[in-house]
Order: sequence, then C-alpha cells, then structure tokens
Amino acid sequence: MVTVSHAYTPAEAAAVSEIAIKSVHNAIDKRIVANRPSSTEGRALTEEDLLRLKLWYGVGSILSAERRKRLFDTIDENPGADTVRADDYLIIDVARAREQLAARAESLREAEKLIQSVKGVVGGEPVFKGTRVPVRTIAAMKAQGASTEEIVEGYPSLTGRMVELADIWTAAHPVRGRPRKLSELGLKVKSEKRLRLGNERLPQSSD
Repeated sequence: MVTVSHAYTPAEAAAVSEIAIKSVHNAIDKRIVANRPSSTEGRALTEEDLLRLKLWYGVGSILSAERRKRLFDTIDENPGADTVRADDYLIIDVARAREQLAARAESLREAEKLIQSVKGVVGGEPVFKGTRVPVRTIAAMKAQGASTEEIVEGYPSLTGRMVELADIWTAAHPVRGRPRKLSELGLKVKSEKRLRLGNERLPQSSD
C-alpha cells in the first residue's frame, strides 16, 4: 500500500496542529521542520512536519531544545513506535499525537468540500455550499460566544457540523487586510441579539 503525503501550507499546518502560525514560521526558520517549496505560499509541510510541530511546542516547557531534537531522532529511528521515551521519567505518546493530527486533518478536508467562493455570490466571500452564509461570519460569531445551537437557529440553512468546521477552515485560510463589513458583502442585519457574557447584567427598561 502506498501512502500519499499531503502538503500543507503554513496556515493549514497551524490550523491542524493547533499551533500559532507565527510559531510555524519560526520552526521553519530555525529548521525544526524542513523548508520545502510550495506553489502557493513558498513553504510546504508534511504530516511528519506537523507531528514535529505538535511535539516540539507540546513538550517545550518540559524538555530543552537539545532533548527535543534527540526525541525526534528517536522517532525517526522508530517510525512505527506508539510511544517514545524522552528520558527516565517521560514517555511521549506519539500514536495519540498522530491520531489527533489525523482527525483535524480530516476535518479540514471535510470543510474544504463544504466551502466555496463563487463570483457574484456575497462578493466572492467563501460561503457554505448551497447557502449565502459567509464562513468567516460564522467563525466570528463563535469567537464572540455564540453556541452552535444559536447559530443554527439563526441560519437554518446550516447544519451543526458546518458550524463546527468554520473554525478550522478560517484558521487555515486567514484573511488578509481589513475584515469586510456585512454591508460590503451585500448582506443586511435582519435582527440583533445581545448575548450575556459572564456576570454582565443587561440594562433594565425604564418603562
């Protein structure tokens, strides 16, 4: 069986490994992961690079840089090992890290199939297929505290899974420049709903 390695852009690598994109570029600059040419952003990473990123920053507060490099050497020497001993007291669950990365990579691929940009539809802004709902709008709503149930209630054309996938897709495709306003996308706000955050009290009517 031949295994095909997927090439990830730095932004996609950051989304899948849950590492800040700045840290991804820093890892490439410091040659923690290899610098491979990409047809899109000039840099490309493989699944093994993502594993290195996740482990490098995941055990950064425990192991020194030199010991982390030795850990990678051990993994390279034992590519099929489920666990790797980092020292006398620490054992790294490599298999679990691979499973987490594989699950997020699959979520990103699923999101890519559900999202598209169509000229003339919401100004070309990425939307969920079959809808006019901008993906980044949904991700922003989630970041502001809206639950999946609340979003689906407000956007019946979306499924809960679509809402869940908005985050990883948006992380993998960061917008450049100033975020566009709804009015610039040809959308109108039909209603407003204020969400209570923490212990905030909503102002009472004077009537």
